[in-house]
Amino acid sequence: MTQMTRTEQALADLNQPKLWTGINAYRSDPLLVDGTASLPKGLRDEFDALGRYVTAPEAQELARMANESPPQLRTHGPRGERLDVVDFHPAWHALMRRSMSNGLHSSIWENLPDEKGRAHRARAVRFYLSAQLESGHLCPLTMTSASVAAISASPVVQREWAGRILSRKYDSTNRPAMQKSAVTIGMGMTEKQGGTDVRANTSTAERVGEGIYRLSGHKWFMSAPMSDAFVMLAQTRDGIGCFLVPRLLEDGTANGLRFQRLKDKIGNRSNASSEVEFNDTFGFLLGAPDAGIRTILDMVTLTRLDCALASSGIMRASLAEAVHHVRGRKVFGKTLVEQPIMTRVLADMALDVAAATALSLRLAEAFDRAPVSGDEAAYARVMTPVTKYWCCKIAPALIYEAMECIGGSGYVEERPIARHYREAPVNAIWEGSGNVMALDVLRVLSRGKDLFESVFAGIARDLGPSGRKTVEVLRAATSLCERDEGAARMLVEQLALSAAAAELNRIGAGRIADAFLETRLAAGWRSTYGMLDSRFDSAYIVDLLYPAA
Repeated sequence: MTQMTRTEQALADLNQPKLWTGINAYRSDPLLVDGTASLPKGLRDEFDALGRYVTAPEAQELARMANESPPQLRTHGPRGERLDVVDFHPAWHALMRRSMSNGLHSSIWENLPDEKGRAHRARAVRFYLSAQLESGHLCPLTMTSASVAAISASPVVQREWAGRILSRKYDSTNRPAMQKSAVTIGMGMTEKQGGTDVRANTSTAERVGEGIYRLSGHKWFMSAPMSDAFVMLAQTRDGIGCFLVPRLLEDGTANGLRFQRLKDKIGNRSNASSEVEFNDTFGFLLGAPDAGIRTILDMVTLTRLDCALASSGIMRASLAEAVHHVRGRKVFGKTLVEQPIMTRVLADMALDVAAATALSLRLAEAFDRAPVSGDEAAYARVMTPVTKYWCCKIAPALIYEAMECIGGSGYVEERPIARHYREAPVNAIWEGSGNVMALDVLRVLSRGKDLFESVFAGIARDLGPSGRKTVEVLRAATSLCERDEGAARMLVEQLALSAAAAELNRIGAGRIADAFLETRLAAGWRSTYGMLDSRFDSAYIVDLLYPAA
Protein backbone atom coordinates (compact mmCIF):
# COMPACT_ATOMS: atom_id res chain seq x y z
CA MET A 1 0.00 0.00 0.00
CA THR A 2 1.37 3.42 -0.97
CA GLN A 3 2.24 5.62 1.99
CA MET A 4 0.53 9.02 2.06
CA THR A 5 2.55 12.21 1.83
CA ARG A 6 2.32 14.77 4.64
CA THR A 7 -0.02 16.87 2.52
CA GLU A 8 -2.28 13.89 1.77
CA GLN A 9 -2.27 12.93 5.46
CA ALA A 10 -3.22 16.49 6.42
CA LEU A 11 -6.10 16.44 3.94
CA ALA A 12 -7.20 13.04 5.23
CA ASP A 13 -7.20 14.43 8.76
CA LEU A 14 -9.37 17.28 7.47
CA ASN A 15 -11.72 14.75 5.84
CA GLN A 16 -10.76 15.94 2.35
CA PRO A 17 -10.02 13.22 -0.24
CA LYS A 18 -7.28 13.86 -2.79
CA LEU A 19 -8.34 14.95 -6.26
CA TRP A 20 -9.32 12.43 -8.94
CA THR A 21 -6.15 12.64 -11.03
CA GLY A 22 -3.58 10.14 -12.21
CA ILE A 23 -6.26 7.44 -12.58
CA ASN A 24 -6.41 5.84 -16.03
CA ALA A 25 -9.73 6.98 -17.53
CA TYR A 26 -9.72 4.00 -19.90
CA ARG A 27 -8.70 1.25 -17.50
CA SER A 28 -11.07 2.51 -14.80
CA ASP A 29 -14.06 2.29 -17.16
CA PRO A 30 -15.12 -1.38 -17.32
CA LEU A 31 -17.80 -0.73 -19.93
CA LEU A 32 -15.22 0.82 -22.24
CA VAL A 33 -12.60 -1.86 -21.61
CA ASP A 34 -15.08 -4.67 -22.24
CA GLY A 35 -16.47 -2.91 -25.29
CA THR A 36 -13.05 -2.62 -26.91
CA ALA A 37 -11.73 -6.06 -25.93
CA SER A 38 -12.17 -7.39 -29.47
CA LEU A 39 -10.22 -4.54 -31.08
CA PRO A 40 -6.58 -4.98 -32.14
CA LYS A 41 -4.00 -4.70 -29.38
CA GLY A 42 -2.46 -1.64 -31.01
CA LEU A 43 -5.70 0.27 -30.62
CA ARG A 44 -6.20 -0.88 -27.04
CA ASP A 45 -2.66 0.20 -26.17
CA GLU A 46 -3.39 3.59 -27.70
CA PHE A 47 -6.57 3.93 -25.62
CA ASP A 48 -4.62 2.95 -22.54
CA ALA A 49 -2.02 5.67 -23.17
CA LEU A 50 -4.74 8.24 -23.83
CA GLY A 51 -6.56 7.19 -20.66
CA ARG A 52 -3.41 7.86 -18.64
CA TYR A 53 -2.85 11.20 -20.34
CA VAL A 54 -6.31 12.76 -19.87
CA THR A 55 -6.23 12.44 -16.07
CA ALA A 56 -2.55 13.23 -15.59
CA PRO A 57 -1.96 16.32 -13.41
CA GLU A 58 0.07 17.93 -16.19
CA ALA A 59 -2.75 17.52 -18.72
CA GLN A 60 -5.34 18.74 -16.23
CA GLU A 61 -3.19 21.81 -15.69
CA LEU A 62 -3.21 22.50 -19.43
CA ALA A 63 -7.00 22.27 -19.41
CA ARG A 64 -7.21 24.67 -16.47
CA MET A 65 -4.92 27.25 -18.05
CA ALA A 66 -6.64 27.10 -21.44
CA ASN A 67 -9.98 27.85 -19.82
CA GLU A 68 -8.76 30.48 -17.37
CA SER A 69 -6.94 32.34 -20.16
CA PRO A 70 -9.55 32.56 -22.93
CA PRO A 71 -8.65 33.62 -26.49
CA GLN A 72 -8.31 37.31 -27.31
CA LEU A 73 -9.31 39.04 -30.55
CA ARG A 74 -6.98 41.61 -32.08
CA THR A 75 -8.92 43.47 -34.77
CA HIS A 76 -6.24 46.10 -35.51
CA GLY A 77 -2.47 46.46 -35.41
CA PRO A 78 -0.35 49.38 -34.16
CA ARG A 79 -0.63 51.25 -37.48
CA GLY A 80 -4.39 50.97 -37.56
CA GLU A 81 -4.32 48.11 -40.05
CA ARG A 82 -6.84 45.29 -39.83
CA LEU A 83 -5.42 42.14 -38.28
CA ASP A 84 -8.45 39.98 -37.40
CA VAL A 85 -6.39 37.42 -35.53
CA VAL A 86 -7.19 35.53 -32.34
CA ASP A 87 -4.47 34.83 -29.79
CA PHE A 88 -4.62 31.62 -27.73
CA HIS A 89 -2.82 30.62 -24.55
CA PRO A 90 0.07 28.17 -25.11
CA ALA A 91 -1.94 25.55 -23.20
CA TRP A 92 -4.53 25.60 -26.02
CA HIS A 93 -1.87 24.90 -28.59
CA ALA A 94 -0.50 22.06 -26.46
CA LEU A 95 -3.94 20.46 -26.28
CA MET A 96 -4.47 20.90 -30.01
CA ARG A 97 -1.06 19.46 -30.83
CA ARG A 98 -1.69 16.33 -28.76
CA SER A 99 -5.20 15.71 -30.07
CA MET A 100 -4.19 16.24 -33.69
CA SER A 101 -1.33 13.79 -33.23
CA ASN A 102 -4.00 11.34 -32.00
CA GLY A 103 -5.92 11.88 -35.25
CA LEU A 104 -9.17 13.19 -33.78
CA HIS A 105 -9.56 15.35 -36.89
CA SER A 106 -8.45 12.79 -39.45
CA SER A 107 -8.58 9.12 -38.47
CA ILE A 108 -11.98 8.22 -39.99
CA TRP A 109 -10.65 9.21 -43.43
CA GLU A 110 -7.18 7.64 -43.26
CA ASN A 111 -7.92 3.94 -43.95
CA LEU A 112 -5.56 2.77 -41.20
CA PRO A 113 -4.97 -1.02 -41.13
CA ASP A 114 -6.10 -1.53 -37.52
CA GLU A 115 -9.22 0.56 -38.09
CA LYS A 116 -10.56 -0.96 -41.29
CA GLY A 117 -14.32 -1.31 -40.84
CA ARG A 118 -14.16 0.25 -37.37
CA ALA A 119 -12.72 3.75 -37.93
CA HIS A 120 -15.70 5.60 -36.43
CA ARG A 121 -15.78 3.31 -33.42
CA ALA A 122 -12.06 3.72 -32.76
CA ARG A 123 -12.21 7.48 -33.08
CA ALA A 124 -15.31 7.56 -30.85
CA VAL A 125 -13.31 6.00 -28.00
CA ARG A 126 -10.54 8.57 -28.48
CA PHE A 127 -13.03 11.42 -28.58
CA TYR A 128 -14.93 10.17 -25.52
CA LEU A 129 -11.71 9.96 -23.50
CA SER A 130 -10.39 13.31 -24.73
CA ALA A 131 -13.62 15.06 -23.74
CA GLN A 132 -12.96 14.01 -20.16
CA LEU A 133 -9.90 16.27 -20.20
CA GLU A 134 -11.04 19.39 -22.08
CA SER A 135 -13.85 19.82 -24.58
CA GLY A 136 -13.27 23.32 -25.95
CA HIS A 137 -10.36 22.38 -28.19
CA LEU A 138 -12.38 19.48 -29.58
CA CYS A 139 -14.70 21.91 -31.39
CA PRO A 140 -12.32 22.78 -34.25
CA LEU A 141 -11.20 19.15 -34.45
CA THR A 142 -14.81 18.00 -34.81
CA MET A 143 -15.45 20.49 -37.59
CA THR A 144 -12.17 19.71 -39.35
CA SER A 145 -12.97 15.99 -39.36
CA ALA A 146 -16.55 16.51 -40.48
CA SER A 147 -15.61 19.06 -43.15
CA VAL A 148 -14.19 16.30 -45.35
CA ALA A 149 -17.75 15.05 -45.88
CA ALA A 150 -18.77 18.45 -47.29
CA ILE A 151 -15.56 19.06 -49.22
CA SER A 152 -15.92 15.71 -50.99
CA ALA A 153 -18.83 17.27 -52.90
CA SER A 154 -16.19 19.12 -54.93
CA PRO A 155 -13.43 16.80 -56.25
CA VAL A 156 -11.26 19.80 -57.21
CA VAL A 157 -11.40 21.32 -53.72
CA GLN A 158 -10.94 17.91 -52.13
CA ARG A 159 -7.74 17.27 -54.08
CA GLU A 160 -6.36 20.67 -53.12
CA TRP A 161 -7.27 20.64 -49.43
CA ALA A 162 -7.63 17.05 -48.17
CA GLY A 163 -3.91 16.39 -47.62
CA ARG A 164 -3.50 19.36 -45.32
CA ILE A 165 -6.81 18.72 -43.54
CA LEU A 166 -5.74 15.16 -42.72
CA SER A 167 -2.18 16.05 -41.68
CA ARG A 168 -1.42 15.31 -38.02
CA LYS A 169 1.26 18.03 -37.79
CA TYR A 170 -0.45 20.89 -35.94
CA ASP A 171 0.43 24.25 -37.51
CA SER A 172 -0.86 27.37 -35.75
CA THR A 173 1.02 29.87 -37.90
CA ASN A 174 -0.92 32.72 -39.48
CA ARG A 175 -0.16 31.89 -43.12
CA PRO A 176 -2.16 31.00 -46.24
CA ALA A 177 -3.50 27.47 -46.06
CA MET A 178 -1.44 26.12 -48.94
CA GLN A 179 1.78 27.22 -47.19
CA LYS A 180 1.02 25.25 -44.01
CA SER A 181 1.75 21.68 -42.97
CA ALA A 182 -1.78 21.25 -41.62
CA VAL A 183 -5.01 23.23 -41.56
CA THR A 184 -8.17 23.33 -39.46
CA ILE A 185 -11.68 24.07 -40.71
CA GLY A 186 -14.44 26.04 -38.97
CA MET A 187 -18.11 26.53 -39.77
CA GLY A 188 -20.40 29.53 -40.25
CA MET A 189 -24.13 28.85 -40.54
CA THR A 190 -25.94 30.93 -37.92
CA GLU A 191 -27.29 34.37 -38.77
CA LYS A 192 -29.26 36.74 -36.58
CA GLN A 193 -32.47 36.42 -38.53
CA GLY A 194 -31.97 32.77 -39.52
CA GLY A 195 -30.51 30.62 -36.81
CA THR A 196 -32.02 27.16 -37.12
CA ASP A 197 -33.98 28.25 -40.18
CA VAL A 198 -30.95 28.38 -42.46
CA ARG A 199 -33.20 29.06 -45.47
CA ALA A 200 -33.73 32.52 -43.99
CA ASN A 201 -30.02 33.30 -44.30
CA THR A 202 -29.33 36.52 -46.18
CA SER A 203 -25.62 36.13 -46.95
CA THR A 204 -25.16 36.18 -50.73
CA ALA A 205 -22.79 34.54 -53.19
CA GLU A 206 -22.16 35.73 -56.76
CA ARG A 207 -20.41 33.50 -59.29
CA VAL A 208 -17.14 34.96 -60.58
CA GLY A 209 -15.56 31.88 -62.14
CA GLU A 210 -15.77 28.11 -62.46
CA GLY A 211 -16.60 26.95 -58.91
CA ILE A 212 -15.55 30.31 -57.42
CA TYR A 213 -17.96 32.78 -55.83
CA ARG A 214 -17.74 36.18 -54.12
CA LEU A 215 -19.59 36.18 -50.77
CA SER A 216 -21.04 39.03 -48.70
CA GLY A 217 -22.99 38.96 -45.47
CA HIS A 218 -22.93 38.51 -41.73
CA LYS A 219 -22.62 35.42 -39.54
CA TRP A 220 -23.78 35.91 -35.98
CA PHE A 221 -22.00 32.78 -34.76
CA MET A 222 -18.92 31.32 -36.40
CA SER A 223 -16.86 28.87 -34.40
CA ALA A 224 -13.07 28.65 -34.32
CA PRO A 225 -12.29 31.94 -36.13
CA MET A 226 -8.58 31.16 -36.39
CA SER A 227 -9.32 28.20 -38.62
CA ASP A 228 -7.71 28.29 -42.03
CA ALA A 229 -11.04 28.06 -43.83
CA PHE A 230 -14.74 27.87 -43.06
CA VAL A 231 -17.65 25.90 -44.46
CA MET A 232 -20.41 28.48 -44.98
CA LEU A 233 -23.87 28.80 -46.48
CA ALA A 234 -24.95 31.67 -48.73
CA GLN A 235 -27.71 32.46 -51.19
CA THR A 236 -26.83 31.98 -54.86
CA ARG A 237 -29.10 32.85 -57.78
CA ASP A 238 -30.13 29.18 -57.85
CA GLY A 239 -30.70 28.67 -54.12
CA ILE A 240 -28.61 28.12 -51.02
CA GLY A 241 -25.07 27.02 -51.76
CA CYS A 242 -22.31 25.62 -49.57
CA PHE A 243 -18.81 27.07 -49.77
CA LEU A 244 -15.31 26.57 -48.44
CA VAL A 245 -14.06 30.05 -47.58
CA PRO A 246 -10.31 30.52 -46.88
CA ARG A 247 -9.42 32.98 -44.12
CA LEU A 248 -6.38 34.26 -46.00
CA LEU A 249 -5.78 34.57 -49.73
CA GLU A 250 -2.79 32.98 -51.42
CA ASP A 251 -0.73 36.17 -51.12
CA GLY A 252 -1.33 36.31 -47.35
CA THR A 253 -3.87 39.15 -47.41
CA ALA A 254 -7.20 38.87 -45.63
CA ASN A 255 -10.10 37.33 -47.52
CA GLY A 256 -12.57 40.02 -46.49
CA LEU A 257 -13.52 38.42 -43.15
CA ARG A 258 -13.80 41.07 -40.44
CA PHE A 259 -14.36 39.68 -36.97
CA GLN A 260 -16.60 41.96 -34.94
CA ARG A 261 -16.22 40.30 -31.55
CA LEU A 262 -15.68 37.04 -29.74
CA LYS A 263 -18.69 35.66 -27.93
CA ASP A 264 -18.63 35.79 -24.13
CA LYS A 265 -19.92 32.26 -23.62
CA ILE A 266 -21.10 30.51 -20.47
CA GLY A 267 -18.77 27.62 -21.17
CA ASN A 268 -16.52 26.36 -23.96
CA ARG A 269 -14.23 29.17 -22.84
CA SER A 270 -10.97 27.86 -24.23
CA ASN A 271 -12.43 27.90 -27.74
CA ALA A 272 -13.09 31.12 -29.64
CA SER A 273 -16.48 31.73 -31.24
CA SER A 274 -16.98 34.88 -33.25
CA GLU A 275 -19.34 37.22 -35.02
CA VAL A 276 -18.10 38.15 -38.48
CA GLU A 277 -18.94 40.44 -41.36
CA PHE A 278 -17.59 39.75 -44.83
CA ASN A 279 -17.57 41.45 -48.21
CA ASP A 280 -15.81 40.59 -51.46
CA THR A 281 -14.87 37.30 -49.80
CA PHE A 282 -13.94 34.48 -52.15
CA GLY A 283 -15.17 30.94 -51.62
CA PHE A 284 -15.13 27.61 -53.42
CA LEU A 285 -18.50 26.04 -54.22
CA LEU A 286 -19.08 22.61 -52.68
CA GLY A 287 -21.65 20.63 -54.62
CA ALA A 288 -24.41 22.19 -56.70
CA PRO A 289 -25.25 25.89 -56.20
CA ASP A 290 -28.71 25.01 -54.90
CA ALA A 291 -27.71 21.99 -52.78
CA GLY A 292 -25.96 23.75 -49.91
CA ILE A 293 -28.17 22.46 -47.13
CA ARG A 294 -27.91 18.86 -48.32
CA THR A 295 -24.13 19.24 -48.65
CA ILE A 296 -23.57 20.69 -45.21
CA LEU A 297 -25.89 18.16 -43.57
CA ASP A 298 -23.38 15.42 -44.40
CA MET A 299 -20.97 17.39 -42.20
CA VAL A 300 -23.57 18.13 -39.52
CA THR A 301 -24.42 14.44 -39.11
CA LEU A 302 -20.83 13.70 -38.08
CA THR A 303 -20.71 16.64 -35.67
CA ARG A 304 -23.89 15.41 -33.96
CA LEU A 305 -22.19 12.13 -33.12
CA ASP A 306 -19.37 14.11 -31.51
CA CYS A 307 -21.87 16.10 -29.44
CA ALA A 308 -23.23 12.85 -27.98
CA LEU A 309 -19.75 11.44 -27.37
CA ALA A 310 -18.52 14.61 -25.66
CA SER A 311 -21.59 14.75 -23.42
CA SER A 312 -21.13 11.11 -22.46
CA GLY A 313 -17.45 11.71 -21.75
CA ILE A 314 -17.92 14.69 -19.46
CA MET A 315 -20.72 12.88 -17.63
CA ARG A 316 -18.38 9.94 -17.06
CA ALA A 317 -15.58 12.20 -15.80
CA SER A 318 -17.91 14.16 -13.51
CA LEU A 319 -19.46 11.10 -11.92
CA ALA A 320 -16.06 9.43 -11.55
CA GLU A 321 -14.87 12.52 -9.69
CA ALA A 322 -17.95 12.44 -7.45
CA VAL A 323 -17.67 8.71 -6.68
CA HIS A 324 -13.98 9.13 -5.85
CA HIS A 325 -14.82 11.99 -3.49
CA VAL A 326 -17.61 10.26 -1.57
CA ARG A 327 -15.44 7.19 -1.06
CA GLY A 328 -12.96 9.32 0.84
CA ARG A 329 -15.16 11.68 2.84
CA LYS A 330 -16.84 10.68 6.12
CA VAL A 331 -20.17 11.94 7.40
CA PHE A 332 -21.96 10.70 10.52
CA GLY A 333 -19.27 8.11 11.16
CA LYS A 334 -19.33 6.49 7.72
CA THR A 335 -17.98 7.36 4.31
CA LEU A 336 -20.52 9.11 2.14
CA VAL A 337 -20.62 6.23 -0.29
CA GLU A 338 -21.82 3.96 2.52
CA GLN A 339 -24.84 6.16 3.21
CA PRO A 340 -27.79 4.34 1.56
CA ILE A 341 -29.38 7.44 0.06
CA MET A 342 -26.07 8.56 -1.44
CA THR A 343 -25.38 5.12 -2.86
CA ARG A 344 -28.71 5.08 -4.64
CA VAL A 345 -28.18 8.54 -6.13
CA LEU A 346 -24.78 7.49 -7.46
CA ALA A 347 -26.09 4.18 -8.81
CA ASP A 348 -29.01 5.89 -10.51
CA MET A 349 -26.64 8.33 -12.25
CA ALA A 350 -24.25 5.52 -13.14
CA LEU A 351 -27.02 3.79 -15.08
CA ASP A 352 -27.56 6.86 -17.24
CA VAL A 353 -23.85 7.35 -17.88
CA ALA A 354 -23.46 3.70 -18.86
CA ALA A 355 -26.46 3.97 -21.17
CA ALA A 356 -25.24 7.20 -22.80
CA THR A 357 -21.80 5.70 -23.35
CA ALA A 358 -23.18 2.50 -24.84
CA LEU A 359 -25.65 4.36 -27.05
CA SER A 360 -23.03 6.79 -28.40
CA LEU A 361 -20.58 4.02 -29.22
CA ARG A 362 -23.36 2.00 -30.83
CA LEU A 363 -24.12 4.95 -33.11
CA ALA A 364 -20.45 5.16 -34.09
CA GLU A 365 -20.55 1.46 -34.93
CA ALA A 366 -23.59 2.08 -37.14
CA PHE A 367 -21.63 4.75 -39.02
CA ASP A 368 -18.97 2.14 -39.75
CA ARG A 369 -21.43 -0.46 -40.99
CA ALA A 370 -23.91 1.77 -42.83
CA PRO A 371 -22.15 1.54 -46.21
CA VAL A 372 -22.65 -2.24 -46.33
CA SER A 373 -25.85 -2.75 -44.33
CA GLY A 374 -29.31 -1.31 -44.92
CA ASP A 375 -30.30 -1.94 -41.31
CA GLU A 376 -27.23 -0.12 -40.02
CA ALA A 377 -27.85 2.77 -42.41
CA ALA A 378 -31.40 3.00 -41.06
CA TYR A 379 -30.06 2.96 -37.50
CA ALA A 380 -27.58 5.75 -38.28
CA ARG A 381 -30.26 7.94 -39.87
CA VAL A 382 -32.90 7.48 -37.19
CA MET A 383 -30.67 7.30 -34.14
CA THR A 384 -28.28 10.19 -34.85
CA PRO A 385 -30.77 12.88 -33.78
CA VAL A 386 -32.18 10.61 -31.06
CA THR A 387 -28.78 9.88 -29.52
CA LYS A 388 -27.66 13.49 -29.81
CA TYR A 389 -30.92 14.64 -28.16
CA TRP A 390 -30.82 12.33 -25.17
CA CYS A 391 -27.12 12.21 -24.32
CA CYS A 392 -26.79 15.98 -24.53
CA LYS A 393 -30.09 16.68 -22.80
CA ILE A 394 -29.35 14.71 -19.64
CA ALA A 395 -25.78 15.97 -19.19
CA PRO A 396 -26.36 19.30 -17.36
CA ALA A 397 -28.69 17.80 -14.75
CA LEU A 398 -26.49 14.77 -14.20
CA ILE A 399 -23.31 16.80 -13.82
CA TYR A 400 -25.04 19.15 -11.41
CA GLU A 401 -26.16 16.16 -9.32
CA ALA A 402 -22.58 14.87 -9.30
CA MET A 403 -21.46 18.31 -8.15
CA GLU A 404 -23.99 18.19 -5.31
CA CYS A 405 -22.61 14.81 -4.22
CA ILE A 406 -19.25 16.50 -3.71
CA GLY A 407 -20.90 19.34 -1.83
CA GLY A 408 -19.61 22.86 -1.34
CA SER A 409 -16.12 22.00 -2.53
CA GLY A 410 -17.70 20.85 -5.79
CA TYR A 411 -18.97 24.38 -6.38
CA VAL A 412 -15.54 25.90 -6.98
CA GLU A 413 -13.67 26.56 -10.19
CA GLU A 414 -10.60 24.64 -9.07
CA ARG A 415 -12.27 21.31 -9.74
CA PRO A 416 -12.60 19.83 -13.26
CA ILE A 417 -16.30 19.26 -12.63
CA ALA A 418 -16.89 23.02 -12.77
CA ARG A 419 -15.49 23.07 -16.30
CA HIS A 420 -17.62 20.08 -17.27
CA TYR A 421 -20.76 21.73 -15.88
CA ARG A 422 -20.19 24.94 -17.82
CA GLU A 423 -19.46 22.90 -20.94
CA ALA A 424 -22.55 20.69 -20.75
CA PRO A 425 -25.22 22.93 -22.36
CA VAL A 426 -23.27 23.65 -25.54
CA ASN A 427 -23.58 20.14 -26.94
CA ALA A 428 -27.37 20.28 -26.58
CA ILE A 429 -27.52 23.64 -28.39
CA TRP A 430 -24.79 23.24 -31.02
CA GLU A 431 -25.73 21.54 -34.29
CA GLY A 432 -29.40 21.46 -33.45
CA SER A 433 -31.24 21.98 -30.18
CA GLY A 434 -33.62 19.44 -28.67
CA ASN A 435 -36.59 20.62 -30.71
CA VAL A 436 -34.55 20.56 -33.91
CA MET A 437 -33.55 16.96 -33.20
CA ALA A 438 -37.18 16.04 -32.55
CA LEU A 439 -38.26 17.67 -35.80
CA ASP A 440 -35.52 15.79 -37.65
CA VAL A 441 -36.92 12.53 -36.30
CA LEU A 442 -40.38 13.55 -37.52
CA ARG A 443 -38.90 14.33 -40.93
CA VAL A 444 -37.52 10.80 -41.16
CA LEU A 445 -40.84 9.40 -39.99
CA SER A 446 -42.74 11.27 -42.72
CA ARG A 447 -40.41 10.11 -45.48
CA GLY A 448 -39.33 6.63 -44.46
CA LYS A 449 -41.35 4.83 -41.82
CA ASP A 450 -39.66 1.61 -42.91
CA LEU A 451 -36.43 2.93 -41.37
CA PHE A 452 -38.13 2.99 -37.98
CA GLU A 453 -39.36 -0.56 -38.42
CA SER A 454 -35.78 -1.66 -39.08
CA VAL A 455 -34.62 0.05 -35.87
CA PHE A 456 -37.56 -1.40 -33.92
CA ALA A 457 -36.70 -4.90 -35.10
CA GLY A 458 -33.15 -4.51 -33.82
CA ILE A 459 -34.36 -3.19 -30.46
CA ALA A 460 -36.81 -6.07 -30.09
CA ARG A 461 -34.08 -8.59 -30.90
CA ASP A 462 -31.53 -7.10 -28.52
CA LEU A 463 -33.96 -6.61 -25.63
CA GLY A 464 -35.07 -10.23 -25.66
CA PRO A 465 -38.32 -11.09 -23.80
CA SER A 466 -39.24 -7.48 -23.09
CA GLY A 467 -38.64 -6.39 -26.65
CA ARG A 468 -42.13 -7.00 -28.02
CA LYS A 469 -43.88 -4.82 -25.47
CA THR A 470 -41.28 -2.07 -25.82
CA VAL A 471 -41.73 -1.96 -29.58
CA GLU A 472 -45.51 -1.78 -29.14
CA VAL A 473 -45.00 1.39 -27.08
CA LEU A 474 -42.66 2.81 -29.71
CA ARG A 475 -45.13 2.12 -32.51
CA ALA A 476 -47.86 3.84 -30.49
CA ALA A 477 -45.58 6.84 -30.04
CA THR A 478 -44.88 7.05 -33.78
CA SER A 479 -48.61 6.88 -34.53
CA LEU A 480 -49.24 9.70 -32.06
CA CYS A 481 -46.56 11.84 -33.70
CA GLU A 482 -48.10 11.34 -37.13
CA ARG A 483 -51.16 13.26 -35.97
CA ASP A 484 -49.58 15.44 -33.27
CA GLU A 485 -46.22 17.08 -34.04
CA GLY A 486 -46.03 18.40 -30.48
CA ALA A 487 -45.58 14.85 -29.19
CA ALA A 488 -42.23 14.44 -30.95
CA ARG A 489 -40.13 14.66 -27.79
CA MET A 490 -42.08 11.78 -26.27
CA LEU A 491 -41.11 9.56 -29.17
CA VAL A 492 -37.48 10.69 -29.14
CA GLU A 493 -36.98 10.09 -25.44
CA GLN A 494 -38.76 6.74 -25.47
CA LEU A 495 -36.72 5.65 -28.47
CA ALA A 496 -33.46 6.76 -26.81
CA LEU A 497 -34.23 4.86 -23.61
CA SER A 498 -35.33 1.77 -25.52
CA ALA A 499 -32.26 1.75 -27.76
CA ALA A 500 -29.94 2.35 -24.80
CA ALA A 501 -31.50 -0.53 -22.86
CA ALA A 502 -31.24 -2.75 -25.92
CA GLU A 503 -27.57 -1.92 -26.39
CA LEU A 504 -26.72 -2.53 -22.73
CA ASN A 505 -28.42 -5.91 -23.01
CA ARG A 506 -26.69 -6.71 -26.31
CA ILE A 507 -23.20 -6.06 -24.95
CA GLY A 508 -23.86 -8.27 -21.92
CA ALA A 509 -24.17 -5.60 -19.22
CA GLY A 510 -26.33 -8.01 -17.22
CA ARG A 511 -27.67 -6.50 -14.01
CA ILE A 512 -26.82 -3.00 -15.25
CA ALA A 513 -29.00 -3.55 -18.31
CA ASP A 514 -31.79 -5.03 -16.18
CA ALA A 515 -31.76 -2.11 -13.76
CA PHE A 516 -31.78 0.47 -16.56
CA LEU A 517 -34.57 -1.33 -18.39
CA GLU A 518 -36.84 -1.62 -15.35
CA THR A 519 -36.24 1.87 -13.97
CA ARG A 520 -36.38 3.73 -17.28
CA LEU A 521 -38.92 1.79 -19.31
CA ALA A 522 -41.07 -0.03 -16.77
CA ALA A 523 -41.27 2.65 -14.07
CA GLY A 524 -43.39 5.78 -13.75
CA TRP A 525 -42.41 9.36 -14.42
CA ARG A 526 -39.28 10.56 -12.60
CA SER A 527 -37.45 13.89 -12.60
CA THR A 528 -34.51 13.51 -10.20
CA TYR A 529 -31.89 10.91 -9.34
CA GLY A 530 -31.94 8.49 -6.43
CA MET A 531 -35.20 6.77 -7.31
CA LEU A 532 -33.87 3.20 -7.22
CA ASP A 533 -35.64 1.00 -4.70
CA SER A 534 -34.13 -1.76 -2.59
CA ARG A 535 -34.60 -4.41 -5.28
CA PHE A 536 -31.51 -3.04 -7.00
CA ASP A 537 -28.07 -3.44 -5.45
CA SER A 538 -26.88 0.15 -5.66
CA ALA A 539 -23.47 -0.57 -4.16
CA TYR A 540 -22.90 -3.28 -6.76
CA ILE A 541 -23.78 -0.87 -9.59
CA VAL A 542 -21.41 1.83 -8.33
CA ASP A 543 -18.54 -0.55 -7.59
CA LEU A 544 -18.89 -2.34 -10.92
CA LEU A 545 -19.00 0.78 -13.09
CA TYR A 546 -16.62 2.85 -10.96
CA PRO A 547 -14.09 0.44 -9.44
CA ALA A 548 -12.05 1.84 -6.58
CA ALA A 549 -8.60 3.02 -7.57
